[in-house]
Amino acid sequence: MPTLSLLYNREYAVNDDIHVVIPTVGQILEDEDSYYGMITTFTAMPIDFMVQLDELGIDFTEISDYDLFLILFNGLKGQKTNLLFKDLDIDKFQLTQNQQTGDLFLINAEDHIMIDRRVYGQISAVFRKVHHIERNRRKPANDDAKKYMLQRAKEKQRRNKNRKVESQLESLIVAMVNAPEFKYDYDGAKNLSIFQFNESVRQIIKRVDYNNRMFGVYSGTINAKEMSQDDLTWLTHK
Repeated sequence: MPTLSLLYNREYAVNDDIHVVIPTVGQILEDEDSYYGMITTFTAMPIDFMVQLDELGIDFTEISDYDLFLILFNGLKGQKTNLLFKDLDIDKFQLTQNQQTGDLFLINAEDHIMIDRRVYGQISAVFRKVHHIERNRRKPANDDAKKYMLQRAKEKQRRNKNRKVESQLESLIVAMVNAPEFKYDYDGAKNLSIFQFNESVRQIIKRVDYNNRMFGVYSGTINAKEMSQDDLTWLTHK
């Protein structure tokens, strides 16, 4: 996926029928929780929902991210998805099975639009790219490790049950506006696309890390010969 197609555009065409929207920071701030909740539908991995899947009697190590997406998809219905997709009516999609192959997929029969495993993968890849969401590929080594992971996840969920969720995006904006490397004020930050903003955050973090490493090199506490080529530049590599 070409970086420039996301950096300067406000949408990305997955195919002729499905266009992913790249909203501004300001648009997301209007309903941040809802937006990121919908993004999770397309980017979640089974390990992220191990507790919920366990309550459904599903082994999180035995289900694919696509199958998890199909379970979560109905949660999108009735929500405003205009910040996710351009002119796509999520409410019209129904879960269908290919009678010959047994494969499950979503279809909008009225408009002849389908979301199968391949299309889902393309949509997910765009959202991951825009929001810098890495795939969580951790898997327990054995049953004992799986039980331990589940126990820890359940304990964490209980601790956080009544915790008020604060805006992570607002915290990032405050941090960036007060960073000398960031050239925008609060209003300017709101007008950036979320991809532009996230790329700026990543670039600034990399530059600050680079400056700290170089200070260590000049002060003699870090050996430059032991550093990788990536460590010797502050430019972000794609």
